[in-house]
Amino acid sequence: MIDKMRRDIHYLRLSVTDRCNLRCAYCMPADGVERMSHADILTFEEIEHLMRLLALLGVRRVKVTGGEPFVRRGTPELIRKLKRLPGIEQVTVTTNGILLKDHLDEIVCAGADGVNVSLDTLNRENYRRLTGADDLNRVLESVTAAAAALPVKLNVVPMRGVNEGELEGLAAMAKRDVVAVRFIELMPVGRAKRFAHLDTASVKAALEARFGAMEPCDDRLGNGPAAYFRLPGFSGRIGFIHAMSEVFCEGCNRVRLTADGRLMPCLGRPDFTDMKGLLRGGASGRALLAALERGIAEKPARHGFLDEARCAGRDMNEIGG
Repeated sequence: MIDKMRRDIHYLRLSVTDRCNLRCAYCMPADGVERMSHADILTFEEIEHLMRLLALLGVRRVKVTGGEPFVRRGTPELIRKLKRLPGIEQVTVTTNGILLKDHLDEIVCAGADGVNVSLDTLNRENYRRLTGADDLNRVLESVTAAAAALPVKLNVVPMRGVNEGELEGLAAMAKRDVVAVRFIELMPVGRAKRFAHLDTASVKAALEARFGAMEPCDDRLGNGPAAYFRLPGFSGRIGFIHAMSEVFCEGCNRVRLTADGRLMPCLGRPDFTDMKGLLRGGASGRALLAALERGIAEKPARHGFLDEARCAGRDMNEIGG
């Protein structure tokens, strides 16, 4: 579908739960958040219904997220159903990796096209401080297993005073294995506002000082705005997503559907369309389709991360990242 800014919106980030088995410091508090009840979130049948309509509007690619998607029972089966919907060409998953190995065979059989694993440190103590859990080895085992079966990307959020000394080590995972390591500038959503981000230019400089000059490559390794580079001797690729230092909103191709049924046209804005309310209020298929179309068409020209009054007020676990 083409929005009012003439952008082709064909990518949906689909959150299936706000719940997570980690307590990452920039995402949610250590004691957790008030969890949505089961009745508050969309059923898989409701998700499938909305996805059929979104496919009619031109959504072709779906990223299944959370919270942590694998804490919701039945997520691999949902992936299978999404892959079978007419018009849906690709379904991938973003996960913290803890339960990935347990569900890997299921999602491969379901037809998943790839997996993103969020990993900000390779230091066990730092991992424990950042996430509240001692599961680093489990995540690394999941990454190794997944890389043998699916395209894998590692998502790293560089933060000053937190993991800035570890970025070279994280990048080196793409030297050993055919994975893409992507450095994502911290976006000031919810509790992430308490941390200081490292801009892409600083991360690039640190990596080039260690590994040599980067060479841009034309590889399309995903659906988003990441720019990818080769480093000498690396099997995989290094990617950068610079939402803060080099705004790329003019080319944004995505919208989000939260676990509680909010269609959000922009991560950095509070505006949404209450699709759950319409669904459960008995809206016809035609009315639902029209609401989705309006919500997508009104996608803003740019995010509101630099404007406190316009930035989305929910935490990342509620929005889907």
